[in-house]
Amino acid sequence: MSIEKLQDGRWFVDIEPIKGKRFRRKFKTKAEAMRFESVCRSKTIVDVDWSPFKKDSRRLSEIIAIWFDLHGTNLRDGKRRLIKLQALAKGLGDPVAAKLEPQVYSQHRRVRLDSGLAPKTMNNELGYLKGVYNELKSLEVITYDNPVRSVKPLSIRERELSFLSSDQIRELLESIRSDSVNPHVELIVLICLATGARWSEAQSLTPASIQKNIITFSQTKNGKVRAVPVADGLITLLKNHWSKYGPFTGSLSSFRRALSRTTIKLPKGQAAHALRHTFASHFVMNGGNILTLQKILGHSTVVMTMRYAHLSPDHLQDAIKLSPLNVFDT
Repeated sequence: MSIEKLQDGRWFVDIEPIKGKRFRRKFKTKAEAMRFESVCRSKTIVDVDWSPFKKDSRRLSEIIAIWFDLHGTNLRDGKRRLIKLQALAKGLGDPVAAKLEPQVYSQHRRVRLDSGLAPKTMNNELGYLKGVYNELKSLEVITYDNPVRSVKPLSIRERELSFLSSDQIRELLESIRSDSVNPHVELIVLICLATGARWSEAQSLTPASIQKNIITFSQTKNGKVRAVPVADGLITLLKNHWSKYGPFTGSLSSFRRALSRTTIKLPKGQAAHALRHTFASHFVMNGGNILTLQKILGHSTVVMTMRYAHLSPDHLQDAIKLSPLNVFDT
């Protein structure tokens, strides 16, 4: 590559900015020759067709596999996400990852919604997919922008959280005690009602999780350890139970059967989680502090905990006390 002056006084440019693209031109002045060389070089940066980088033709399933190897294996739910992402890639026809169009994804999502899948499931899936592109871009595995970055999550109508009354708690415990098939159900239910734990968190407890009157939950949804104090009586029950029956085993199906024998009707998907809602609701109704409840439940932000605020005896009472209409009261 060079700029040379010819015998006839003109300037000759011989340039190959990228392999396979060679240009030779003659100019009257050196300035013109230099400008031409500069333009040719800049084209390799701003024009994709001139770019020396090969177009990324990897399929969606391929970059998902790369994401899992580099990042997904480090996530607590990495394998579960991988399965969902692989199914999504298959459903989309496994397109070239860089060319996945937002409207194609949105159409696929609408079809799946019409088949009965929940909006929350779709939003989780979208988050996982965006996470793949964003993570690989930060690791410089891909150079293009996230093609579904403009796709917005679906709006979800907030569901009313169902919780059990004191009478319903008694009815549920009586139903559980009437079935001696699974001895673990009652203790797991009592733990959930006493601590607001999720079913999986309570079921994974071991004797090592107990220190004096403190129950420590380590296998939590967000991976953070939290400790909740409980009554001495529950600790005694737990120790005696493990001494007699050993560690907890999978008991959710037995719980659902016991629940089905009662008059309690809960929204779909809120069976075991209703125990967590029950603890939180009674905590607030009895005057508990929202920030304290946030720590007990392990919510990362208080926004989630505020769902229970309306149950507080003092909730929104200032709307009455501070209303401008109070000046007209007699």
